Order: sequence, then C-alpha cells, then structure tokens
Amino acid sequence: MSVTGHAPPPFFKRGPAPLVRLFFFVLVSIVLLVADLRFHTLEWARLTIATIMWPLQRAAWLPIHVVDDIGYYFIRQSELQAENTALRQERIEATRLLLRQRHLEDESQRLRALLDMRMHQPVNGQIAEIIYAARDAFSRRVIIDKGLQQGIQAGQAVVDERGVIGQVIRSFPLTAEVSLLTDKQQAIPIQVQRNGLRSVLSGTGSGRLELRFLSNNTDVQVGDILVTSGLDGVYLAGLPVAKVSRIDRDNAYAFARIFCDPIAGIEHHGLVLILELRTPLPIPGNEVLMPEKSQRGNKEKR
Repeated sequence: MSVTGHAPPPFFKRGPAPLVRLFFFVLVSIVLLVADLRFHTLEWARLTIATIMWPLQRAAWLPIHVVDDIGYYFIRQSELQAENTALRQERIEATRLLLRQRHLEDESQRLRALLDMRMHQPVNGQIAEIIYAARDAFSRRVIIDKGLQQGIQAGQAVVDERGVIGQVIRSFPLTAEVSLLTDKQQAIPIQVQRNGLRSVLSGTGSGRLELRFLSNNTDVQVGDILVTSGLDGVYLAGLPVAKVSRIDRDNAYAFARIFCDPIAGIEHHGLVLILELRTPLPIPGNEVLMPEKSQRGNKEKR
C-alpha cells in the first residue's frame, strides 16, 4: 500500500509476450529477405557493414599472418641454405670437371703435336710422361716413365712439340733420368737460324740459357731463333732450341753475354718425345783402315 495513496509501480516491467515478439521478428526477417531478393534493398547495408568490419578483420587476422610469415621465413631460410650448399657443391664439381677437361684437352693437343713431330722426324721416337723432378736443388733434371724395358738408353734426345727439352743421361729398368737444357752441365751445339752462325749454348741452372765466348761484334740480335746444328751426333739438325732475349755488350770484356729463353716447355709440360739414338758418323779413314787390317789379318793367317 502506497504512502502517498498511489499504487506502486510493478517490480518487473513486462512488454509483449515472447511468442508475439518471435512472430514479429520472423515476419520482419521474411519481409527483408523477400525485399532484398527481389529488389536488392539491403545491398548498401552489406557494403557499409563490410567496410566498417574490414579493419577489424585485418586486426584479428594479423597475429595469425605474423606467425605464418615467421614460420615461412625460417622454412625458406633453411631451404635456401640447402639450395646454396647444393649449388656450391655443384659449382665445385663443375669447376673440377672443367679443369680436368681443359687439362685433358691440353694433353690431347700436346700429344697430337708430338705425334705430328714424330711423323716429320727422320728417326723414330717414343712418347713418355714426366713423373717428377729430381730431388737436387742444384740441377735441372726430371724422371720419365720409360726405361730400359722400353729401349731407352743414355744419350737419347728428348723433345716436345715446340723444341728440344734435354737429353737422357741415365736409364733404369722402368724409368730414366733426363737432364734439361737449363742444367749447368748441359751444352748443345746450335746455329742462328737467321745467318747460320754456329756456336754452343749452355745452361745457366736458373731456367735460362747462355751463348758464351762470342765476341762483342758477333752478328747476333735479340729475337734470333737458335736451332740445333746436328754436329754433335745426338740432336737432329733444325730443331728449335731457344730465342735470344738479352745481349750485354761491354767493351771492357772481350766476349758478349748473350742470354736466351728456351722455346720448348722445359719446366711446364708433362709429355715428351724421346728420339732414337742417331747412327754415329763414320770416322774419316776407317773405311780405308779396316780393309787393310782385314787383309793384314788374312796374310798372317796364311
């Protein structure tokens, strides 16, 4: 009972019944569906809602995208590292194969040049390979893979496709020792290709050659080609030996100092051609003395 004489308000404000409200909202929904389906009246509402909700959707998906990007980054990094390792290995292998191919091509070219030189030489020869250099710091010598079993003897000339290398000085059953032209103990008779001047070329022991005991006015010029003269009975005549690189003429000395560079790959190539020993020249008078000795021996027997 109210103090002021009025009826108290209800404790709970009650509206329409729940069934009525359900019927109302269902009817409104059906009307909106039919109107949107036939006349597209709610298109602007969808566009407005989508525009408003787009930043919220991006913000909601941002953590997921960040996690996916981080995972993809690490996965991609591991894949790239594996690919780089594989590509590096392939590059190393390709480089090795390329170097090997170039080496084989160079050897093939030198081998063809050696065979061509052997065909143009009046004597036969054998192709050998340099195994290693002799263990002597004061000499220029190499060891080849041919020896007594292949008929290699001391004194045979050794050449490559460009010119003279040296000479066999010692032969073993399976190997042989070759003294290079640049050795201090080596000397070879030569002639200047330009004017036919004959002399002796000696090794210096330092990879160069020297023409010694030639006067200051000798007709030798820088760039002259020196070839074998063939007077020693070892080397064929006309084989390229060296090229004049420097001439020191000093009036205080009687002889000029003439330095030369070898034409052949003395300290570079691995394949050489070993020429057979030349038939020694007959000593003058032997053809006369020999019959007399034979006749004298026959007379004594009689």
